[in-house]
Amino acid sequence: MKVTPSPPAARADAARNRKHLLEVATRVFMSAGTEPSLREIAREAGVGIATLYRHFPTREALVAAVYADQVARLTEGARELLAALPPSQALRRWMNLFGDWIATKDGMLNTLLAMIESNELAHDQTHTDLIAAIDDILRAGHATGELRTDVTAEDLAAHLIGIFTVAPLPEHRARADRLLDTLMHGLRPEP
Repeated sequence: MKVTPSPPAARADAARNRKHLLEVATRVFMSAGTEPSLREIAREAGVGIATLYRHFPTREALVAAVYADQVARLTEGARELLAALPPSQALRRWMNLFGDWIATKDGMLNTLLAMIESNELAHDQTHTDLIAAIDDILRAGHATGELRTDVTAEDLAAHLIGIFTVAPLPEHRARADRLLDTLMHGLRPEP
């Protein structure tokens, strides 16, 4: 029996459906107080549970995909923001992306922790990638004189985790923005 490949339109539809499911899952994880059910995510996406399972056969597969997508948004976002904005503005916008990532992680925390514990998720690589993204922005800011040179990427990551711990998104967006603006003020070199 000869197997014929799926036509390009079918693959494009599948890719769009997967992307839509990732976007919806990210939004649901971000706004959830506790881990939402997969049925809730499918319902929010306007698809049946079978469609969700076709793309993500387990909760862990969905969580891993959302997590990887968010990390890619952070690392690619750093490069894109630096290409479009001065380093200090790029950093401030990137901080918002970081906050969204933290908020998304909160809605899938139990699954993430179990996956990290069982080595199903490369947490160390994520840390390395995020620190490198922060470091790229900081180095660009050092080169232009917009950002202090005595703050490390690890320092900045610790500040951001602290801010989003006391002002979790999305319910404390205004407070988080004030704290991030204060942090940005402190990151600028003294005149």
